Amino acid sequence: MQRISLLETAHDLVGACLQGGDAVIDATVGNGHDTAFLAEAVGAGGHVYGFDIQAKALHSTRQRLQQFGLAARVTLFEASHADMLRLIPEPLHGRIKAVMFNLGYLPGADKSLITQTGSTLRAMDAARHLLAAPGIVTVLAYPGHAGGDEETRCLTAWLGQLDSRRFSVETLYSHHHQESAPRLFVIKQTA
Repeated sequence: MQRISLLETAHDLVGACLQGGDAVIDATVGNGHDTAFLAEAVGAGGHVYGFDIQAKALHSTRQRLQQFGLAARVTLFEASHADMLRLIPEPLHGRIKAVMFNLGYLPGADKSLITQTGSTLRAMDAARHLLAAPGIVTVLAYPGHAGGDEETRCLTAWLGQLDSRRFSVETLYSHHHQESAPRLFVIKQTA
């Protein structure tokens, strides 16, 4: 079986759902790769809302956005993704076309600072309320590191409780299915 890039797959799936003018969320900004991708995808008339608790992540992201001339399309919050529902402007509730999560820790930074199960589940619930129909949520999860196993297990259980009449859920693996293998959860709201 050929190995696939879960990040590229997430970009392909989200990109296929977006058009110019859309509002989207990068729930875990990190170094800004997904933020820049989203800003490019929604065009000059769209907008990206990004969340991260680490100032270092937001600084790196701002630099990346300025480098590509995308900064005007993005609002960054130094806040937990669990605060999305409170911080996203009310007129956009139910109108967000895509939400991207890349869980774990900030590459190149302190690996003890990781996404937490409780805040991730609150963020997923917020994303569900903010999402348009049709809309898409992608979650890159990384079991196999401290905290990652529990987060992935609880996220899998949370996804299993979604109303199947409104949401479809798919799990993709980069190479093969193992408990410790990274995975991409793809949630689409259809109704």
